Amino acid sequence: MDTQQQTNYDRIALAIGYLRQHFKSQPSLEEVAGIVQLSPHHFQRLFTEWAGTSPKRFLQYTSIAYAKGLLQGGQTTLFEVAHETGLSGTGRLHDLFVNIEGMTPAAYKNGGKELVINYSWESSPFGNVLLGSTTRGICHMAFSEEETQGVQALVSKFPKATFVNQQDSFQQSALSIFQKDKTQIEEIKLHLKGTAFQLKVWEALLTIPMGSLSTYSRIAKTIGSAGAARAVGTAIGSNPAAFLIPCHRVIQSNGSLGGYMWGLNRKTAMIGWEAAQREHIATPDHRP
Repeated sequence: MDTQQQTNYDRIALAIGYLRQHFKSQPSLEEVAGIVQLSPHHFQRLFTEWAGTSPKRFLQYTSIAYAKGLLQGGQTTLFEVAHETGLSGTGRLHDLFVNIEGMTPAAYKNGGKELVINYSWESSPFGNVLLGSTTRGICHMAFSEEETQGVQALVSKFPKATFVNQQDSFQQSALSIFQKDKTQIEEIKLHLKGTAFQLKVWEALLTIPMGSLSTYSRIAKTIGSAGAARAVGTAIGSNPAAFLIPCHRVIQSNGSLGGYMWGLNRKTAMIGWEAAQREHIATPDHRP
């Protein structure tokens, strides 16, 4: 585990939390740097290294005005698919290379009795994450503040499975999703425990392009259940594969962030980070 990366994310998360609360006043670089107890120069460098853009531009990406602008259709079209995802002409967004396979009814009902699950505790740009995988793909990916807590959450989902503490190729592929070079991401396979409705919702989330946002009601319409926005929200809240299934790209119709099981600061960080990556792919010569 990269402790320095975790420390850097903790500082960025604190800064993002402050920006979320004070975005209307557009706080200065000096003000936010003071919150995380860094010099403005050091904070600017660290933030730009992490997000790929300046704190000021990141604030624009994550403001409510930005979210509303996306949803009003002036900057992007929601639910774009294959032909619209190559933002640089050759770049590829990871979502189209994530395949979901549902577990058998037996594995679903018996608590994973026949499953052998490898798990590992890894670092990411958004904090520590616990990954679990079967012989068919990733079955669990969740952010956690502490390893024991993360493992307990995994075991509670598959109480009868056999667990082995080791990283495998499925987990390595999953971690590649955090690369800034999207052309190098390998196919990621998910082997998930969920109802037919949940799987349908999770598959719909994969059609939201990186750097774009959707709403609970739009997802409901997409799966043919226009009146089921609340049920869709519940299914999204049960997402077993953080970031791989991009539930962080779903916000409320009024532009507010809504909920996120791994924390709103982390959700804000993901939205802004992806917006920065999207601009970088679309304009590779751009400098923050």
